[in-house]
Amino acid sequence: MAMRNSTINRKTKETNIHLTFALDGTGESSVNTGIGFFDHMLEGFAKHGFFTLELDCEGDIEVDTHHTVEDCGIVLGQALKEAIGDKKGIRRYGSFALPMDESLVLCAVDLCGRPYLSMDDVFTVERIGDLETEMIREFFYAVSYSAGMNLHIKVLAKGNNHHMAEAMFKAFAKALDDAVTLDPRITDILSTKGSL
Repeated sequence: MAMRNSTINRKTKETNIHLTFALDGTGESSVNTGIGFFDHMLEGFAKHGFFTLELDCEGDIEVDTHHTVEDCGIVLGQALKEAIGDKKGIRRYGSFALPMDESLVLCAVDLCGRPYLSMDDVFTVERIGDLETEMIREFFYAVSYSAGMNLHIKVLAKGNNHHMAEAMFKAFAKALDDAVTLDPRITDILSTKGSL
């Protein structure tokens, strides 16, 4: 089986990012964005998706977290797209309902090449730790558009803001892991059009 890895470097006046990513990984990660709660979410994403992730970002967090979070989403989406490759043999679709105490989040993914994000606005606080909660939507938007995926995140049971956010990242990881899984029954691309 070909290695499904990628390395992305992106430097702008606002951020300097180095990311390495493996779809068929171990769940190990090394994440340093300067935003503690965001690091925690990305570490959970790697662990529960069985991805290997190394991410270093120097961003203008003295301004706010926007550029760092959005640009990390762009780079992760690019890394996903590159690692997935031509999409031959993958399941394409994935979904997962993930409970975290009182919260329940459903995530569904379609690696169709068409970007789209549908996500509930559920947060009742402005920040979780040092991360503005509105940036969680910006992250998932950037990933979905950069990777070219349909991404739906629905909160089925609301609760603690930390729990809801963590359930989103973990549900995304599980749904994505399902979607990128190679299925021996799929010998080409899972589409009646013949391409994605």
